[in-house]
Amino acid sequence: MRVLSTGATGYVGGRLLRALEAEGTPLRCLARRVEHLAGRVGPGTEVVRGDVLDRASLDRALSGVRTAYYLVHSMGSPGQFEEQDRRGAANFGAAAHDAGVRRIIYLGGLGEPRLGLSPHLRSRHETGEVLRVSGVPLIVFRTSIILRSGSLSYEMIRALVERLPVMVCPRWARVKTQPIAIEDVIHYMTAALDLPPGSSRIFEIGGADQVSYSEIMLEYARQRGLRRLLIPVPLLTPYISSLWLGLTTPVYARVGRKLIESLRNPAVVTDASANEVFGLRPMGLRQAIERARHNEDREFAATRWSDASSAAGAQRVWAGVQLGTRLLDTRSVHVAAPPSAAFAPIRRIGGERGWYYGDWLWRIRGFLDLLMGGVGLRRGRRDPEQLAVGDVLDFWRVEAYEHDQRLRLWAEMKVPGRAWLEFEVQGDAGGRGSTIRQTAVFDPAGLLGQLYWYGIYPLHARVFQGMLDGIADRVTACDRS
Repeated sequence: MRVLSTGATGYVGGRLLRALEAEGTPLRCLARRVEHLAGRVGPGTEVVRGDVLDRASLDRALSGVRTAYYLVHSMGSPGQFEEQDRRGAANFGAAAHDAGVRRIIYLGGLGEPRLGLSPHLRSRHETGEVLRVSGVPLIVFRTSIILRSGSLSYEMIRALVERLPVMVCPRWARVKTQPIAIEDVIHYMTAALDLPPGSSRIFEIGGADQVSYSEIMLEYARQRGLRRLLIPVPLLTPYISSLWLGLTTPVYARVGRKLIESLRNPAVVTDASANEVFGLRPMGLRQAIERARHNEDREFAATRWSDASSAAGAQRVWAGVQLGTRLLDTRSVHVAAPPSAAFAPIRRIGGERGWYYGDWLWRIRGFLDLLMGGVGLRRGRRDPEQLAVGDVLDFWRVEAYEHDQRLRLWAEMKVPGRAWLEFEVQGDAGGRGSTIRQTAVFDPAGLLGQLYWYGIYPLHARVFQGMLDGIADRVTACDRS
């Protein structure tokens, strides 16, 4: 009997997916867009299309399922997220009951209800209650800040500390919380599969230390060797704070406001029974940040950049902040050709063949790079037809390569930060067409890096779009010939 996981394209759900597959758990994933899980799941994992807001779509997903993970929330939606969370949980609970599911495992948030919870935390508690009244035994894990590269809280802290030598800290930055490493969260959630059958339970989970956001930022700064001054201020409304976060961190203003409203509530463990039941001693703040920093680049490289979309919904072109402090421009085009034909111009890019648009602009950029002590365009490429990981390609180097599917280039030119350019090709279900997705990623070094990105973005946008159109035109021309 399979285990069902919702939210596998999300932050926690994606890591839970890897852990369950590593343990050999028969797994099924529910996704609104099954194509977003393509290439992420193992051969033994089944992916079904469904939406918790569509009751009828859940029956097939839950058929034959023993345990279901519920990792869905609507905080990033533009509408009334509380109502959407309520409806989704009610639909899922009813469908799980009808399918004979033996247990639902749900990840919620810490917070004492009698202290007056924020709308976000109140909705997380309510979602758990809606799932419980379905009649299916429910295991609820309530957690505070989750620390790991890519998590919302960690990336907010990272961006603030990296970019701002002096920070004003409103009252919410001094409220106590109990951050927990993502490894420990996943350990709890996978261990819950082995709990004996029984009634519903709530487990509060947290790391070894109770600290404030200010203390977390100072610990990150200490590990990075940065000197940062935090100035406490008596009042800064969630609305103003969220606008400031939208300018300086990867948190959208709408999501940031909901997040900050939650920070007024202390989020610490008051019942330590989880440690006794599961026999786990979670790591402390220092070790959690050390592991997050150590894994930053590796996890970023493993991320499917082109699957990223803003909290306001997927967009065809976006030049905002995504995936931590990194800035993205992602574009796509559809061509009437199979993946092998669509990928052919991509694997031939650069060198004597050029970049399919504005080659004179690329030559100017290469000349400027030489003046700044960089490598310029003089290196060309090893082979006009084939590429391999590690190959030089003008002032880029091949960082990842999957035949007829994916090419990721890392910039060795002089820029105030780090830059990547990625191409992905995904075939249609019928095999007659393909989508080419192009993503430029920039990890700016401080304020200078951000000024560089936004200052030349109009030129970059023209070059990126022209390059993608040129690739599509080359695919069409080859198809005709």
